[in-house]
Amino acid sequence: MSIKTFAAVDVGSFESSMKIFEFDRKNHMREIDYIGRKLDLGSDTYANRRISQDKMDELCRTLKEFMDIMKSYKVEAYQAYGTSAIREMENCTIILDQIAQRTGMQLSVLSNSEQRFLDYKSVASKGEAFRRIIEEKTAVLDIGGGSIQLSQFDNDTLVSTQNLKLGVLRIQEYLNHASAKSSQYESLIEEMAMAQLATYKKLYLKDKEIKNIIVVDDYIAPWVVKLAKTNAKQGDIKITDDMCMTPESMETFLQLLRGHQLDKLAYQMDIAEEMLPLAFISAVLIQRIAGMTGAERIYFPGVTLSDGIAYEYAEKHKLLKDVHDFEQDIVACAMNISKRYMGSRKRAETLDHITTTIFDSMMKLHGLGKRERLYLRIAAILHDCGKFISLTNIGENSYNIIMATEMIGLSHAERELVANVVRFNHSKFVYMGQSGVDTPSGGMDKQSYLTIAKLTAILRLANSLDRSHKQKLKTIKAQLKENQLILSADTMEDVTLEKRYFQAGVAFFREVFSVEPIFRQKKNF
Repeated sequence: MSIKTFAAVDVGSFESSMKIFEFDRKNHMREIDYIGRKLDLGSDTYANRRISQDKMDELCRTLKEFMDIMKSYKVEAYQAYGTSAIREMENCTIILDQIAQRTGMQLSVLSNSEQRFLDYKSVASKGEAFRRIIEEKTAVLDIGGGSIQLSQFDNDTLVSTQNLKLGVLRIQEYLNHASAKSSQYESLIEEMAMAQLATYKKLYLKDKEIKNIIVVDDYIAPWVVKLAKTNAKQGDIKITDDMCMTPESMETFLQLLRGHQLDKLAYQMDIAEEMLPLAFISAVLIQRIAGMTGAERIYFPGVTLSDGIAYEYAEKHKLLKDVHDFEQDIVACAMNISKRYMGSRKRAETLDHITTTIFDSMMKLHGLGKRERLYLRIAAILHDCGKFISLTNIGENSYNIIMATEMIGLSHAERELVANVVRFNHSKFVYMGQSGVDTPSGGMDKQSYLTIAKLTAILRLANSLDRSHKQKLKTIKAQLKENQLILSADTMEDVTLEKRYFQAGVAFFREVFSVEPIFRQKKNF
């Protein structure tokens, strides 16, 4: 396998950047160049939902320059993403079209959950160091221009993730709008932050212990990494070789930022002076969250979204070995959502097993892939979360819960697909063209509709086989023979109820797949 060259482009709230990577024959990912251009799109977007023509022109010049640099490196593939500053523009589609016409670059927009998942992958690109840290009770704090994301890990498993509208540019815009004095900044930031963080702690932290915080940001992390690599000193601030600070050192850093010699501090930190207010906001957020969680160590891996973009590209093209199991993180997140709404773990695991058994046995027939299998697993886990609200309208309630609950790694469209599968597991299926299936997001394409139909048919059939909620069919097997799907299980349990509901679920399954499901019970005495 020859060396591959890849470019990752990040159009962020305060900076547009590109990293060039090489992937070699030894499955190594190496950054060979970084190009960054300061461009404050976020202030315009968060205040006006649009950017000025001047900034649009500057953005296009920057992206055109990036395209020229790619050619000089003979880049074989690239991926360009816009984040919240692009995502929250009311004329986003028009802007994307202009960028494509003027620069030749195809820029895609990440949903918040997709963006945070890539940031999480950027941390995972550190390999063993990442796995070692998250084996303990760890929180990943991802600080962006528009919001922050707090994700909790325990024993290498994602426990929960939540988004809070506390991005540094959003906070700065509020402070500017309020005409706040510099002496008021810290108290106002704390008030804004703690109003949301107190709720977060009550709902998601409670008595959980957090030992480590991994920080992903564009404001403090570059400076921390530079100090650690050069063994430079900054007063009493102590940074270890693995880019770790204590909360006490973070407080010392805040003391520096509270000072008035910003030009001197900017020189020492080797950052633009206009970045210092953003670094101050980020430092306050980190310090308050460290205090709230009782964390002992704060890590700064020094990665950016571009690292996550490159890592995902390598993952998809099998250019790296020993990658983290991100799919299991999404499943773990769904399990914790189910737990929040009083779902049964045993029931979820049983449905997960039955649905995937059916799905895997029909691979040649349904034409769906690994990603659709993941949607089915999530739908099985969250199949009745709406019971938390009401026992009489489970489908609609479940749909609303799933649509209102962010799942890291899933886009809005993917979440809606899962929500519809869960909805139609409980209610009458709505055919394309009828009100209900193609209207939630203003229109659904044919492929998504067919995926919903296929996954719904499988989930309904699986649901019927555990209708008693007693997990009687733990060892079910599935085999596709011509136009029949033979489902067999070794059990001595009375499955009269399951057989009755199984027959009710056969018709829709047969309609979708033109296959007759047959259930056979094998009793071993």
